Amino acid sequence: MSNFASSANTNPNKSFEVAQPPNDSVSSLSFSSKGNFLVATSWDNQVRCWEITRNGATLGSVAKASISHDQPVLCSAWKDDGTTVFSGGCDKQVKMWPLMSGGQPMTVAMHDAPIKETAWIPEMNLLVTGSWDKTLKYWDTRQSNPVHTQQLPDRCYALTVKHPLMVVGTADRNLIVFNLQNPQTEFKRITSPLKYQTRSVAAFPDQLGFLVGSIEGRVGVHHLDDAQQSKNFTFKCHREGNEIYSVNSLNFHPVHHTFATAGSDGAFNFWDKDSKQRLKAMSRCSQPIPCSSFNNDGSIFAYSVCYDWSKGAENHNPATAKAHIFLHLPQESEVKGKPRVGNNSRKVMVHVARLKKPGGKIGHLFFFFFLVQMTVFPLFKLLMYD
Repeated sequence: MSNFASSANTNPNKSFEVAQPPNDSVSSLSFSSKGNFLVATSWDNQVRCWEITRNGATLGSVAKASISHDQPVLCSAWKDDGTTVFSGGCDKQVKMWPLMSGGQPMTVAMHDAPIKETAWIPEMNLLVTGSWDKTLKYWDTRQSNPVHTQQLPDRCYALTVKHPLMVVGTADRNLIVFNLQNPQTEFKRITSPLKYQTRSVAAFPDQLGFLVGSIEGRVGVHHLDDAQQSKNFTFKCHREGNEIYSVNSLNFHPVHHTFATAGSDGAFNFWDKDSKQRLKAMSRCSQPIPCSSFNNDGSIFAYSVCYDWSKGAENHNPATAKAHIFLHLPQESEVKGKPRVGNNSRKVMVHVARLKKPGGKIGHLFFFFFLVQMTVFPLFKLLMYD
């Protein structure tokens, strides 16, 4: 039975809570590309799936199925046909779960240390896994051994794939870029533009670059083409006064190609990298947001609210550290990009002939205020957010 919110909504953003959430912190969220099926992995060793339902402006959820690992689960990914889920974690294996057919999970990948990241690459019909054993492995799920093992300079912390681009973030601030048309060779190795440990990465939808988020409340926007390096920049986020929080999750909107950040401050924000603007700052929740995900058309944004273990077991209070998964309905104004500030100069030039009349104080005064509106105000807004 679908669970639609009937009691008072206490979420500060009026997001809808998913029914029957995990019993411990959520480590990953993944939507199917073929429908509104949401999978969550968690530290209680479980992988759960819900069907998300919509009734007008209200979202509900139906718990569909779950499977278990032997130890906490850290990552998840859907196969592109929307039938199968992959999950990996501290038991050093990835399970393939034919969820939609009701089949039993089977082990399809193994590492020598916990598996932090996994992704399905439909263009190659391969699964890729990144581990704390400092390797990246490609798997044909019909075979027991990896197709290829790629050595990494350090432990895998984050991974993003947008074929043919793949970016892997490791310990010691390494960012390894792969061209998956030649997956056995590093395309480029970059030291993160951020000074602190990498927490999250996300490939641009056009595959021309990527975002990187760090534990120090900062995001880097990086283009791969050497000729585009002048477009690279970093910006601060998920900070309040002297308190600085980790950027745990980066998600591009599948339609508008703006992006969301989610952090340990309990907030999520929407941004436009092209105009360098924050589109919307959402209200903070009572606990950190460790992970988030858009659904296939960007009409739903899922995020978890729970303890992220960043302050260790001594700061974990089971009585207050309940895990939640929330669903937000993004408004177009929150996720649709805005014109670049630079475009205003063209608008000014177009209107000069119409507005600037020879002589007359009123005409000159009107023109002055027009220039302020078109140039100074947008620049002030940009500086305030960046």
